Amino acid sequence: MLLRAVLFDLDGTLVDSLGDIATAMNHALEQHGLPTHPEAAYLRFVGEGVAKLAERATGSAAPVLQGQVLATYHAYYDAHLFDRTRAYPGVEDALVALAADGVRLGVLSNKSDDFVKRLAARLLPGVRFTAVYGERPGIPRKPDPTAALALAAELGVAPEACGFVGDTSVDMDTAKAAGMYGVGVTWGFRTAAELHAHGARAVVSSAGELLAALRTAGA
Repeated sequence: MLLRAVLFDLDGTLVDSLGDIATAMNHALEQHGLPTHPEAAYLRFVGEGVAKLAERATGSAAPVLQGQVLATYHAYYDAHLFDRTRAYPGVEDALVALAADGVRLGVLSNKSDDFVKRLAARLLPGVRFTAVYGERPGIPRKPDPTAALALAAELGVAPEACGFVGDTSVDMDTAKAAGMYGVGVTWGFRTAAELHAHGARAVVSSAGELLAALRTAGA
């Protein structure tokens, strides 16, 4: 069965946001007297939601302090969302081509829902997404398949006819749990080895390869 819909992770998949995330969290850490981290460390900190990001960045800090850091991070990041964050080269064109093929497109991220919607709207303005969702109250984060399955239903597509594209083990685990066709991208925050180890059906290293892999999935 050829894919009729594709869901995409955001950070590390559609947009390169690591620099702004790292800057915002390091600002928050400094404000609360905690040590900062090199930007590369955030490659391992991100992917499972902002609460987990704060937990990893603060280390053994007490939960109350973690919450304070998180609030400072959120306020700073809200004001600096687009300082350095950009769409990855060729990604918008690839998604526009998929949409022209009649494939329905959605975004599903563990990032805060408001940030996800703002980033997708500004950085990928030419893409017709049917739905764009981030982390929302009461809905389990990836890799729980609940949100992915609900989004596929909203798009009117059975899970087995839906692709899931991401850059981390969380995304590939989500694809497997939801019964979707998982495609990993290597330009993001993790390695090809991690993507393969977590069951990626295909791993690609350019937007052109991504478009080809999605067009031929299940053929």
